[in-house]
Amino acid sequence: MPRVHVIGPVSWNLLVHVPELPEPRPHTVFAERHHETLGGTSAGKALNLRRLGVDVTLSTLLGDDAAGERVLRELRGAGVQVLARRSTEGTERHANLMDARGRRLSVYLTLPEAAPDTTGECRERQRAAIAAADVVVADLADHTRAALPAARAAGKEVWCDLHDYDGSSTFHEEFLAAADVVFLSDERLADPEAFVRAQVAAGKRLVVCTQGARGALAAERGGELRHVPAAEVPEVVDTNGAGDAFFAGFLAASLDGAGLEECLHRATLSAAACLASWELAGAPPAAGESQGLVPA
Repeated sequence: MPRVHVIGPVSWNLLVHVPELPEPRPHTVFAERHHETLGGTSAGKALNLRRLGVDVTLSTLLGDDAAGERVLRELRGAGVQVLARRSTEGTERHANLMDARGRRLSVYLTLPEAAPDTTGECRERQRAAIAAADVVVADLADHTRAALPAARAAGKEVWCDLHDYDGSSTFHEEFLAAADVVFLSDERLADPEAFVRAQVAAGKRLVVCTQGARGALAAERGGELRHVPAAEVPEVVDTNGAGDAFFAGFLAASLDGAGLEECLHRATLSAAACLASWELAGAPPAAGESQGLVPA
């Protein structure tokens, strides 16, 4: 079984579904429904990878609190191995307002802070997990930065999800520089195709740019720019985690030895399963399903 080490944020979230995101004025809004659930980009990737048959270890920050216990229960119950470093500020928590179109307004309730690693135990545990992994996934978080040079020194391929990177944000630069494989959305890119081509020309092995309901663009070193349409979803239930599910579907296929087209195809199915579910990870895609590819 292939092994992936994911490093980054997890959270315990309150999701509140409203007809429309509220306007910036004092007024009352009635929720259609609400629930508490596991969140965080690294949790989404880990759960989807595990559901797709990948052995996953997740390094993250958790507080000594009820939210941290819930996060551990959910992750370990799904078969994810968790290396939890203590957060002095408690477990990360968000209150997310979700509207009928899948748009999200996220309010940070608690922002974690890593406790000092005075004995070096956390560093050694993470180093061992990196050494045992086939791929290291480094998600955007300050506590992830220290793992970037460790993964490079160990000769591991590093995958980074830059989310809504605009092409110039200094926060993302260290992650972009360390990555062999880059994922991001086109939300803030002026010219997604040019960005993908430029990054591959600069030496990235693979760059994938998701485009929401329009699908995704991708190019690998020495290859053409490709486009895959999004898989059809009869009813979108919840958009939370769809990008992480796409990432995980692609990575799982890549670890199976699939080529770019098949990886993109399986990524779209994984994202569609997430969109049709209340969970961060929907049911695994059925074997043999097909999704067309055309040159971009």
